[in-house]
Amino acid sequence: MVGRMRFELFVALKYLRAKRRQAVISIITVISVIGVVAGVAALVIALAINNGFREELEQKLLGATANINLIRSKNDGIRNYEALAARLARQPHVVADAPALYEECLVSSHQRAQGIVLKGVDPAREVKVGDLLHRLKEGSLADLSKTYPDADPIIIGKELAKSLGAFVGDTLLVTSPQGYLTPFEVVPKYRHFRVVGVFDSGFYDFDATWAFTNLDAAQRLFDLQGVVSVIEFKIDDIYQAPEVAAALKQAAGKGFDTTTWMEQNKSLFSALSLERLVTILTIGLIVLVAALNIFITLAMMVMEKNRDIAVLMSMGAKERQVWAVFTLHGVLIGALGTLIGLVLGYGVSWVGNAYRLIPLQADVYSLSSVPFHARPWDGVWIAAAALAISFIATLYPAVSAARLNPVEILRYE
Repeated sequence: MVGRMRFELFVALKYLRAKRRQAVISIITVISVIGVVAGVAALVIALAINNGFREELEQKLLGATANINLIRSKNDGIRNYEALAARLARQPHVVADAPALYEECLVSSHQRAQGIVLKGVDPAREVKVGDLLHRLKEGSLADLSKTYPDADPIIIGKELAKSLGAFVGDTLLVTSPQGYLTPFEVVPKYRHFRVVGVFDSGFYDFDATWAFTNLDAAQRLFDLQGVVSVIEFKIDDIYQAPEVAAALKQAAGKGFDTTTWMEQNKSLFSALSLERLVTILTIGLIVLVAALNIFITLAMMVMEKNRDIAVLMSMGAKERQVWAVFTLHGVLIGALGTLIGLVLGYGVSWVGNAYRLIPLQADVYSLSSVPFHARPWDGVWIAAAALAISFIATLYPAVSAARLNPVEILRYE
């Protein structure tokens, strides 16, 4: 075995097994390994949580909202929207389009009332730009296109249904801020809506404050016949949204503006990016402390093994080989800690995500549990960084060992 193993690696592995009189070095070595394990595992888990929040929020937000919204600059509504939507749908990268009418209103049921955002949509087209209406836990999407003699159809969120005590088939009273103007006052306008479905987006804000009806019903309620507030677009590459939005704005002409999913959620994703950077910097300090332990271990080992080094050099070992022995010793400590840390970090992340170990308050965090999404690429660069830091920590002790004078050492032994 020794004949096939490189000399430097053999000696480095032998030095890892400290003798009794080198118990202090052995303890520091174990502490060094534990430090690397803690730093690597903590960084993997922390980045898995950060990635989980980003991916979950991005998925839910993109599923509930369009990639690009076209609106009037003066927010006075879009007329002749069908012709405009048909023309813009021919633009490159546009996959689907859907007109919609948003308005805030008051919904009440069983002496309970709540402010909501009511969105009037064309159901057949809306499901092509977003998947929120695909996430029905009760009712049927087809009923959203039906008409009833005493009410219009409405689909509400799970949390809204809970707060109102409403079920599929119940009737809600929706009051519009666009009322009738009389000589004495503005009289609120209201209509009855029948609940035909309940959706569960998994995102608390949508589930608690959003409701859908068909476009005709919304236009009647808000007295905006032939008007929509936005034309939504889905594109084939969400990361090209700024470029496609600029092209759509130019094609729409003067008086129009666009917003993208990136702009609408800029503050949220900026906060997550900053959190990721701070996480890397703070938890990276654990690995630096472990690297300092590696430095101390090798420095003490050089002092302890100076006679062995002198004997090896007198028998023909070169400075480069002595340097390699102590460098490999430190890198092996880092590699062992990195391997265990990666296994521990990815294992905890998998268990945490599979069994939803950390519950969250949905109305605060918009998610019911902490998501863990560990990326393979994160493990690669974390391992590379940990090994690089371990290697740097070995440089000075290894160079010191290689520069020892065997004659002077053996003379006084």
